[in-house]
Amino acid sequence: MTEGKVFYLTKEKFKELQKEYENLVAFERNKTIGVEAPKIFESEDMNPEFISYHEDMDSLRLKIDELNNILKNHQIIKNPPKNEQDSIGVGATILVDVNGKKEEFTVVGTLEANPDLGKISNESPVGMALLGRKVGQEIVIDAPTKKVYKIKNIKYEIT
Repeated sequence: MTEGKVFYLTKEKFKELQKEYENLVAFERNKTIGVEAPKIFESEDMNPEFISYHEDMDSLRLKIDELNNILKNHQIIKNPPKNEQDSIGVGATILVDVNGKKEEFTVVGTLEANPDLGKISNESPVGMALLGRKVGQEIVIDAPTKKVYKIKNIKYEIT
């Protein structure tokens, strides 16, 4: 878990994570209230049901804590003011020329990144290099091969 980190989320992703959190908390409550945990020992051996129960509860608690951290430290992605929409920020959809080939993608937070869907993370090498840049500028990324990204267009379409 990363303390102090800001998680950039769309409204839809925030609602999805909030619902998942609420469902897991309710599931945990239902699983622990009125239910007797398996006994630690079964004769002289450690009870496998006891171990499994506690591993499941620990995993559930870790997931709940992780979601809680995200929900406490999130920032909803919004369109920047008009006078700042000429530079790339989280939420920008960018048209670039990459070594002569046109590509379009949107810069999103790490939890929504999916390169196959044209969504790159603001923390990825390309995403970080593009933040703050403007149309006409170029960036060079060397990993794994050298690519030159020339920014052709920037637009914000967040609803």
